[in-house]
Amino acid sequence: MSAVVKPASVGAMKATDDHELAVCTLLVARGRLKDNDLARARRLHEEAPEGTLTALLARLGLVSERELAEAWAERLDAPLLAARDAPDMPPVDFDISVRFLKQQHVVPVRVGDDGLALMVSDPADTYPLHAVRLAAGKPVALCIGVRSEIDDLIERYYGQGRSAMGTIVENLDGSAAEEDDVEHLRDLASEAPVIRLVNLILQRAVEQRASDVHIEPFENRLKVRYRIDGVLHEVEAPPSSSTAAVISRVKIMAKLNIAERRLPQDGRIQLRVQGKELDLRVSTVPTSFGESVVMRILDRETVVFDFASLGFTENFRERFVEVLQRPHGILLVTGPTGSGKTTTLYTALSKINTPGVKIITVEDPVEYQLEGINQIQVKPQIGLDFANALRSIMRQDPDVIMIGEMRDLETCRIAIQSALTGHLVLSTLHTNSASGGVTRMLDMGVEDYLLGSTVNGILAQRLVRRLDPETAIPYEAPPEVVKEFELEKYTDERPIRLWKPGTSTSNPTGYRGRRAILEFLVMSDALRRLVMQRADAGEIERQARAEGMRTMYEDGIAKAVAGITTIEEVLRVTQEG
Repeated sequence: MSAVVKPASVGAMKATDDHELAVCTLLVARGRLKDNDLARARRLHEEAPEGTLTALLARLGLVSERELAEAWAERLDAPLLAARDAPDMPPVDFDISVRFLKQQHVVPVRVGDDGLALMVSDPADTYPLHAVRLAAGKPVALCIGVRSEIDDLIERYYGQGRSAMGTIVENLDGSAAEEDDVEHLRDLASEAPVIRLVNLILQRAVEQRASDVHIEPFENRLKVRYRIDGVLHEVEAPPSSSTAAVISRVKIMAKLNIAERRLPQDGRIQLRVQGKELDLRVSTVPTSFGESVVMRILDRETVVFDFASLGFTENFRERFVEVLQRPHGILLVTGPTGSGKTTTLYTALSKINTPGVKIITVEDPVEYQLEGINQIQVKPQIGLDFANALRSIMRQDPDVIMIGEMRDLETCRIAIQSALTGHLVLSTLHTNSASGGVTRMLDMGVEDYLLGSTVNGILAQRLVRRLDPETAIPYEAPPEVVKEFELEKYTDERPIRLWKPGTSTSNPTGYRGRRAILEFLVMSDALRRLVMQRADAGEIERQARAEGMRTMYEDGIAKAVAGITTIEEVLRVTQEG
């Protein structure tokens, strides 16, 4: 075992009903389980009292297996064991049927002085604990595990080494569907093994906090990757023979045309996974070996529109809100795709969303529904693009307009006209820096005098992975690092400390979530003169820094010194230094 754990004694467990109640209370308190979902599960359990209440919660998808395991481990003060930390081989001289282990979802992991360590997913069910104790003739010590990992471990120890996905794949129809046989494809995609396969891919994505799921066909294999905290990780994938069925299943869920494989398609899936209401944005594009599918996972319940949780420091937030609350003008947020621009705009809108303010947005797509805000989804195929939508909403008497993206000169001109006529306009641009936002709009053909008189501020941002505060390891910064990154400027603490990621069973990467690193250019008279002179981005940035702007790179180094992220992360996303 890579991690030495001290199992909990089964004899130390009190009445299981008390424990179940405490575990449910803990899940509700943490926001992992809703009160009405718990009440519904209780009713179902009373009507058909087979199994335990906590097992029913996981079976109904009201709470994730991992969250349930973590709650049990905390309640019983028992170790939470991951399958990867279990020994390579099962304990010897242990004779109990594999069928029993599979039915009860328990697996022995080692024999020690305290008896046989048994990994269980549902400690509320004491029958398998007592049965194993009798069969083994020795005390049983309790370890908590995730049910799917326990099943994988049983297969690794006593089966043919198949994973949960491998077991499902066994039951797949081996006949590959012809590209033109749409009905056969539809039948395949509707079969239980394929449905379970796609559900397993989505369930694991949610468990691992993925923001995107990539399903990519290649000549001899199907590749599945999850983007977790901004970084892609390859995970277990179904065999290439199942490619057509898996992709067709996703397309059916997203209400797309499974017969159309030559053109890109976009759709949405709304479903409940592991107790979470999810909105999946689905995109398909044809590639050499089939359709590549990307699903963006939008978790409506966990998104928080709060400046502090985004990474805004108090001083930075005050400057941004001051510009945001000006009655008219343009406020831009810039950065590459996936840098959190839309979330920042939604947070800004939430800040100024009051009964006295009429807000209309034009987006592609509408990612989150905001209470009290009129949101328009563009539909270019019927002529409703950004420019046409903007012309129409000017007659809707808005105070604030949010444009998903400044994509062309026409959209920019309407936005500028809106700002000149007394509206506050929020939008995004794809540029690498705040100063680059000015030059991008000039390059698009916007007149310099209009730009200088309407733009109030430009925020540029990137997302860096946030260190898990529970496992982050502090260390004294070496003198050469202090000198290279000028760390003395960012803290009065001596010696200067930095942090590196530590690993744990539940979080092997050492990172959890992301934070924005930011730079905010506030338009001044001096900067407006530079815009009129069509100065380049470098000159504009030098003037903004002279006026007190801190660059994204500097903001990132400050956050590394504060223990929020690492210098390596800052360099990864800014490519400076």
